[in-house]
Amino acid sequence: MLDGAMGQLGALTTAEGARLAAAVRAEADLSSAALIVRLRATWDAELVATALQQEKLRRRAAEKYTRASEMFFTAEGLEQATAEVVARHRASQFAAWAGEPMLDLCCGIGGDAVFLAAQGPVTGVDLDANRIACAQLNAQVYGVTAKTHFVQADVVDTPVDRRHRVFVDPSRRENGRRRGSGWYQPSLEWCLGLGDRAASVAIKAAPGIGRDLVPECWGLEFVAVGRALKEAVLWSPSAGMPGRLASVLPVGAQLTACPGERVTVAAPGRYLLDPSPAVTRAELVEDLARMLHAWQIDAQIAFLSTDNLVPTPFGRWLRIEDSRPWNVNDLRKVLRARDVGQVDIRRRGLAGDTEQIARDLKLQGQRKVTLVMTRVDDQPWAFVCVDA
Repeated sequence: MLDGAMGQLGALTTAEGARLAAAVRAEADLSSAALIVRLRATWDAELVATALQQEKLRRRAAEKYTRASEMFFTAEGLEQATAEVVARHRASQFAAWAGEPMLDLCCGIGGDAVFLAAQGPVTGVDLDANRIACAQLNAQVYGVTAKTHFVQADVVDTPVDRRHRVFVDPSRRENGRRRGSGWYQPSLEWCLGLGDRAASVAIKAAPGIGRDLVPECWGLEFVAVGRALKEAVLWSPSAGMPGRLASVLPVGAQLTACPGERVTVAAPGRYLLDPSPAVTRAELVEDLARMLHAWQIDAQIAFLSTDNLVPTPFGRWLRIEDSRPWNVNDLRKVLRARDVGQVDIRRRGLAGDTEQIARDLKLQGQRKVTLVMTRVDDQPWAFVCVDA
C-alpha cells in the first residue's frame, strides 16, 4: 500500500487518478481558477493539486523524456535529472558489465536508474523521500520494477564494495541554488574515493569542471546533445575509458585522442568547421583536425578549415562567402551588398556585445548568414558564412 511521500503520487496511478490526470492533461491553461474549482467538484483538493503540479512538470519534462506524460517528478528532481538521450548513452557504456549489480547514488527521480536497469540490477539511493517515490513510480512506467530497488538513505552510509559498478550524480545545488562547477554534495573527494572501493565508478559532473579537480589516471568524458554541452563524466581507471573522450548525441559519435604531428596553422580555406563544444572541452581539436585533414586558422583558436568538405558529427561546417579583417563599417557594406538582413553571430577569441554589433550593422536585406568573429594569425577577423 502506498503511503507517505508515495501516497498522492501513487493515487494518480489508480483508475480514478488516471481519469483526473487525463482531464488535467487535456487543459491548456493549468492555472485557471475555474479549472481548479471544476476539478475539485469531482476530486479531492489535495489530489487535484498533485495532478496539476505533475502535469506542469510533465510538460516541462517533454524535452527530456519520451514518456514524460506518464512519469513523476519533483521540481528540483526534474532540474537535476539526466535527459533520456544522455541516460541511454551512459547505460550503454555499462554494457560490458551486464548482469553485475549497480548502484545509482543520488538517484533522484530515477532518470538514470530506469536505463541502467537494461544492463543489470540497480539499487538507487537518495535522501529525499519524494524523489524516491518518483523513482519507484518511474521504474513502473519504464517496466523495470523487477530490476530496480530504491532506498531512502544518505549515500555516504551506503555499503559499496568490489561487486558494485557505481554511478553517482552528486548535487550541484545548495538551498535550491546552483553552485560553482567545483562544488558537489557529497563532495567530489568522496565521490572519487569510491574508485578505491567499487569495481568501477562514473561520476556525473558539471561540464565546466576544472581539470585540476580530475585525477590524471581518471577518464574524462564530455557529452553534448547537438550543439549543447550537457555534462562531464569522470570514469575511474578500472572502467577502462580513454583519458579524454568527446561524445556527441543523439548520433552516438565518440572522439578520442588521435596522436600525430602538430596541426598546421594556415590561411582559411573554403570551409570553416566550428567543433562541437564536447570536442573543445575535451581538448581534442587537433585530434579532430588530423582525422579530417584540416588545419587551424590560428594557433589559439578552435576553428578548423579545409578546402574539401568532409562530413563529421563532431562540428558544424560553414562555407565561407567572405573573409576579411574585423571592421564593422566594412562588414556593413559587404553584408548589404549580399542582401543580408539577419546575422547569427558566432564569437571565438574576440570580445564584443553580439547584440549591439547586430544593431550597429543596421541590416535590412532578405538573407540570413552566420557572421563569425574570431582571430586569424592573432588578428581580429570576420567571416561571412552559410551552412555548408
